Amino acid sequence: MSRIEEEKNTVGMMVRLYCRRYEKNIEFCSSCAELLKYANERLTKCKFGENKPTCKKCPIHCYKPDMRERMRRVMRWAGPRMLLYHPIEAIKHLIREII
Repeated sequence: MSRIEEEKNTVGMMVRLYCRRYEKNIEFCSSCAELLKYANERLTKCKFGENKPTCKKCPIHCYKPDMRERMRRVMRWAGPRMLLYHPIEAIKHLIREII
């Protein structure tokens, strides 16, 4: 799996976790679906490609301010919980943050 695909997978897990557990939605809501679609579009167009750093460490902030804030909120809530729900992905992401 490519680096971009791994990032899309991780972001998808985080947004779904946030939508289900934090927002208490049974179905994936339209707001979270919109955020995930936007994130995937940004990842697809990332100019760094396979050398992409994690978004937190990226020198270019390609998200619109409102979407960036929404994603920050999702990641702050879902990030620590990823260790419980998706431990392998969480550890991979933490390693990418360090490297």
